[in-house]
Amino acid sequence: MATPIIQAEGLTKAFGSNEVLRSVDLELATGERVALIGPSGSGKSTLLNCLGGLERVDGGSLIFDGLEMQEMGGDALAALRRERLSSIFQFFHLLPTLTAEENVAFPLRLLDLSSEERDQRVEDLMDKVQLTPRKHALPEQLSGGEQQRVAIARALAIRPKLILADEPTGNLDSVTGAAILELIESLTEAYQTGLVLVTHSLEATRICHRTLRMRDGVILEEGV
Repeated sequence: MATPIIQAEGLTKAFGSNEVLRSVDLELATGERVALIGPSGSGKSTLLNCLGGLERVDGGSLIFDGLEMQEMGGDALAALRRERLSSIFQFFHLLPTLTAEENVAFPLRLLDLSSEERDQRVEDLMDKVQLTPRKHALPEQLSGGEQQRVAIARALAIRPKLILADEPTGNLDSVTGAAILELIESLTEAYQTGLVLVTHSLEATRICHRTLRMRDGVILEEGV
């Protein structure tokens, strides 16, 4: 197996008396794509938030890219998310006053890059998601599928080690959703970017190397 980008052992998380994660183990190799399925309330989104450092786990070990996230302070976690982690959401979360290419460039403003390298990355990604002719359009001028393409390009702009995707096709029709899944698969493969994909769609699981099923805060089994 390739070097793990994530090594999680015995993760627990509770909100008050509600135990949401119960001794979750997960290992993800560099460049591997894993789908996470299960009913609403099974803990999928909470696990995704913990993997992204947005929620602290209560117990267990969570190592990302060789770093123990439980031992990291707030500034270090913010730097980790800024430099090595990206997310794709169901509702895109584009900045409405920025054009498509400005949305893609936005996370690069926080990195130590020359303007030439930043512009080149944006140009390359706009071409890869086939939106160069729409690069000056605002989000409200784009279709849902186009907005998600911008979001994918934005997620890849920092060249992250891992993308966390929460129902990325949940707000799209089936044809557009299938095209978005194909794009996510091809670009994460090209950049060797890991992917954890939370989904209710069995169609979406087909772009992943493995599928894990969650219920009541635990990973029950591999496969669907």
